[in-house]
Amino acid sequence: MTQTPSAGSAEPLRYAAFTTDPAGGNPAGVVLDAAGLTDGQQLDVAARLGYSETAFLTAVPGAERNWTVRYFSPLAEVPFCGHATIAAAVALGERHGAGELLFETKAGPVPVEVTAVADGFSATLTSVPSSVEDAAPQDVAEALALLGWRPEDLDGRFPPRIGYAGARHLVLAAGTRERLAALDYDFDGLAALMRRLDLTTVQLVWEEDGATFHVRDPFPVGGIVEDPATGAAAAAFGAYLRRLRGLGTARLTLHQGEDLGRPGVLTVDLLDGDPRIRVTGRAVRI
Repeated sequence: MTQTPSAGSAEPLRYAAFTTDPAGGNPAGVVLDAAGLTDGQQLDVAARLGYSETAFLTAVPGAERNWTVRYFSPLAEVPFCGHATIAAAVALGERHGAGELLFETKAGPVPVEVTAVADGFSATLTSVPSSVEDAAPQDVAEALALLGWRPEDLDGRFPPRIGYAGARHLVLAAGTRERLAALDYDFDGLAALMRRLDLTTVQLVWEEDGATFHVRDPFPVGGIVEDPATGAAAAAFGAYLRRLRGLGTARLTLHQGEDLGRPGVLTVDLLDGDPRIRVTGRAVRI
């Protein structure tokens, strides 16, 4: 089975990731043949679509089911994007069938498993090795001020940290669901702080139970107020929670996009002894 994209595949496709409803989840652009596009042209396509990210794929010569993938927000390139990875993998599954893919990203190699389900495809990405680092107290204080949060709004069981699984995300845990729902922040100020700290999003979380979380992701550095369903941040949060709670093999369910009217579900799997994080979701053509 050939991986050569069909005619017209340089035109962007539109998918909603981490959902089966085109009106839910996180919209992503997918360009299946970006070989002839310059960096500027890719950025122009991403800006024209206006989605938080667009994935641009180029087939690796002689390596079946391997692609080089780049991700652009409307403002800049990012090293890795989870929801656009899921969207691109489902798009490839629809054309080439289920199976294993390898995406060569600027963050490193990302294996993706595409699985046929009753009414389409799901995809599971395996992140690059993850890590967690402390967040400087002064940076946390600045982030809280820009978000309009008070220190007492935080859940003290979840100390602020920076998680990484292909991109850096500051994790802040809200003490209540109401605090998470009320998102109104200084767009330019938070963007400046995030650029200084090399953050892709701020991962705001609230724990429903030990394995279920509600999350939101401000994304001003990408020119987007909020990312509706964020696979890279989900992977970073998996790394964070594993470190915090000493988890081995575990599964987490993250609900995102509810407060935007675009609900999505992200499944995060941790495997004992493996520093990589697995994130699974559906995607559907818009």
